[in-house]
Amino acid sequence: MEVILLKNVLKLGELGKVVKVKAGYARNYLIPQGFAIVNSDENLKKFEVFKKRQAKLVAAQKEKFIELKKKIDIISITLSAEVKEEEEIYGSIGEAQILKALKEEGVELEKGSILLSEPLKKLGVYDIKVGLCQDVEAAFKVWIVKK
Repeated sequence: MEVILLKNVLKLGELGKVVKVKAGYARNYLIPQGFAIVNSDENLKKFEVFKKRQAKLVAAQKEKFIELKKKIDIISITLSAEVKEEEEIYGSIGEAQILKALKEEGVELEKGSILLSEPLKKLGVYDIKVGLCQDVEAAFKVWIVKK
């Protein structure tokens, strides 16, 4: 049975691809879960309309993310921390503290959007990157100062 994938399916294919699968797999899993529809001329036309609508939604979301990027790029956050010897802070500053500080600046982001390779453990200035969507990435400065 041939189906048109409505979503990316691991080890099967990407959105829009026409794939051949066993009838039971299509009827019992792919179609009920909304991953695919049966391949027919009518469904191909419906899929094209769906794809155009999705492209418009993605473009609108990308515009919102570009506006948010402009706002984030001018932000500079100062966080204070207790210091040990040689500018090393007690504990560390991670994503949760940075998200809270951004929220105070009027920018709310989802957990996981801040791209930190490891928590911040020393005083200084850090350039922090934020992944907003697939093609849009913002950056802002975090200053960690002595309490």
